[in-house]
Order: sequence, then C-alpha cells, then structure tokens
Amino acid sequence: MKKNDKSVISIIGGADGPTSIFIAGRTGKRPLKVRIKNWIYCQKRRRIAVKIRPNPHTLKQVTAFMKMEYGAAEVSKESRQYQERKASLREGLIIQNRPELLEGLEEMKRPEVFTKEAMEEMSLRIKRRSEAIARIPDEQFTMDFHVYEIIIEGGRMEIEVDYLWDILGISYSGNKRAMRELKKMGRRLYVYYGVTKEDIRDETKRYSALLTGLASWD
Repeated sequence: MKKNDKSVISIIGGADGPTSIFIAGRTGKRPLKVRIKNWIYCQKRRRIAVKIRPNPHTLKQVTAFMKMEYGAAEVSKESRQYQERKASLREGLIIQNRPELLEGLEEMKRPEVFTKEAMEEMSLRIKRRSEAIARIPDEQFTMDFHVYEIIIEGGRMEIEVDYLWDILGISYSGNKRAMRELKKMGRRLYVYYGVTKEDIRDETKRYSALLTGLASWD
C-alpha cells in the first residue's frame, strides 16, 4: 500500500444485528457524488420532519390494519425464516439493552491494526458473543416477536414486529412494478403507526425510525 493511500478498513453498524461488517474504503474526503447524495437526503429529512404530526397507533392496531388492508399473514414460528429473524433481533436488543448478560463480550473494540490475525480474532469474539446470547434463557430476556408477510404478484413484503420492544421493521423484494406498490404500502404502514407529541418533542427512537423510514421510502 502506498504511503499516501487513504484506503483503510472501516466498521459499519452492528447495532441492529449480531455482527459488525468490515469493508475496505476511503475514510478521507468523500467523493462529490456521495456528498451531493447525502445533502439531498438531509434536505429530504428536514422537509419531511416539518410535516410530521402526532397521530399514533399501537403495533396491535398496525397489525390489524395490515391484515385488513393487505391480507398480511403471520409466518410460522417454527419456520427457519422466523427463527433467523428473531435470533438476529434478539442479539441486537440484548447488546443494546442488556449488556450485563453478555459475560464481558458486549464490547467489540476496534483493532488498532487490521491484520488478518486481528480480523480472525474479531470474528472469533463475535462468534463467542453470539453463542453466549444463544445460551441466555427466554425467561431472562423476554420478547413478543412476530413476522408477517404480504405477497403480491411479483413481490413480497416482510414485516417484523415486537410488541414488548415496540419494534416495527419493514423490508420488501420483487420486480420493479411490485417494488413500487410495496413501497407505497410500507410508507402507509409507517405513517399509520405514527408518533405522539412527546415523540416529536423528544425526538425519540420511534420518531427517528418514522423519519428515517419516510425519508428512505419517499
């Protein structure tokens, strides 16, 4: 690597799932195209934020709404799809909210030097943390997790809900025509879920999730 080369390994995320992702990229000045996209996204968030008004519904109401409007069906809790989604969310929630249960493995320190050995050690620590979380009994960390899906011609939407942790997550896939339709559905579900006056005032996680969702699906 050249001395003036600014390419390094960066860490992305990990808050919503069990692992951190390592990628190679430039950490110096961002390209103009990226900066323009970020500026446009920030302007979009500001434009949407001023339009948000309090009109909250519970997750139970959201579930009833999507069943009635779109024929959403619950995924079996015995299915691999459900088990994988729950394990991923459970791990993220425990890391964020109950780190004392992780036997000292809650903190993943960034390696000072990204060598092959350092990456392998980090992967091993992540694996150990996942195994430690898997050993935590459900009685010590309670969830009320459900997965629903909406299927239309050419595409499908998956909705993850946890009634205890107030979590609403939406993803979708399909061809271009189906994606446009599913995008409208997802946006409508986010708006229906809504926020309270307190959420707006305090800029809570629920408010932030709504704003991010609307900006991403706009």
